[in-house]
Amino acid sequence: MSLTNTNIDFMGVRRLAGVFSIVLVLVSAISLGTQGLALGLDFTGGTLVEVEYDRAPDLEDVRLTLREAGFEDKVVQTFGAETSIMVRLSEEFDDAIGGRILRVLQDTEFDVELTRAEFVGAQIGEELREDGGLALLLALFVVLIYVAMRFQLKFGVASVVPLIHDVVIVLGIFSIFQLDFDLTVLAALLAVIGYSLNDTIVVSDRIRENFRRMLKGESHDVINASLNQVLVRTVVTSGTTLVVLLSLLIFGGEMIRNFALALTIGVVVGTYSSIYVAANMLVTLRVNREDLFVPKKEGLEDEQPEEEEVPEWLKRMEEK
Repeated sequence: MSLTNTNIDFMGVRRLAGVFSIVLVLVSAISLGTQGLALGLDFTGGTLVEVEYDRAPDLEDVRLTLREAGFEDKVVQTFGAETSIMVRLSEEFDDAIGGRILRVLQDTEFDVELTRAEFVGAQIGEELREDGGLALLLALFVVLIYVAMRFQLKFGVASVVPLIHDVVIVLGIFSIFQLDFDLTVLAALLAVIGYSLNDTIVVSDRIRENFRRMLKGESHDVINASLNQVLVRTVVTSGTTLVVLLSLLIFGGEMIRNFALALTIGVVVGTYSSIYVAANMLVTLRVNREDLFVPKKEGLEDEQPEEEEVPEWLKRMEEK
C-alpha cells in the first residue's frame, strides 16, 4: 500500500487505543506516586571533585575506573579543557573523599593532580521545582487558549490532553525503571512537549480544513480522511527524527544517553498521541461542521458553497 494513497481506518480502533492510553497513564501515575523519580545529582546535590590530567583521558575509562572502585552514583565530564575532569558524587562531603578519588585515578597510566573538592547544593531546589511545575501548567493553559482561538475550544482541549498524556508516560517510564532524571532529561521533556504540540497542530489544521471542504461524510469519516492525508508527513518527520535520536542513544555516550532516551520515547509517544489521543478526543467531544462554521459576509448570503470533488478512495470508504 502506498503511503500517498492510504485508506486506514484509524478511528475504527479508537476505543482500543483509548483503553491502551488510559492503562499507560494509570501505570505511570501509580509508579510516580509510589516510587517517584530517581532524581540525579542536578536535583539532589552532592560532592564535586575536580582533577587535572597530564593529557586528555577517555571519559569512559575514567567512569569504569571509578565504578570498579565502588563509586557508582557519579557524573564524570570535562570541565573547560579536555584535561580537566569534574566528578560529581551523590555522597556526602568529607575531607578524605578528594584524596580517595585521586588515589584511584593515580593508579592508572596518567599523572593526576587534585584541583578542588567541595560540597555543591542541588541546582534545582524545592522552590524552583514548584515554580517549574507552575510554569508547565501555565504553558498548557496558554496552549489551550491559543489553539481555542485559532481553531475552536474542542480543538484546544484535544491539543492539551495529548501533551499531558505524553509527559506522564515519559515520566512514568523513567519512574518504573528508575532511570536518572537530571537536567538533560528535563530539557528533553520540554522538547517533547514542543514536538507533540507541533504534530497535533498539523493534524488539527487538516481536520479543520477538511470539515470545510468535504460536505459529505460524518465526523468520523472526515477525521479518518485527514489522518490518512497527513500520514506521509508524520512518517517522514518522525522517522528522520528517530534516526538521529537512535544514533545519539547508541553512540552519544553516557552523558546524553538518558537525554536521547527521553526524546526517543517522547517522539514515539507524541506521534501516537497526535493520531489516537488528539483525534480520539475530537470524536469524543463530537466536533462537527457547526463548530467550525464561518458566518457569511454581507452580500454573499445567496451564494452556495461549491462542493469539491470527493476522492475516489473516500467514495469507496463511504460505500462500505
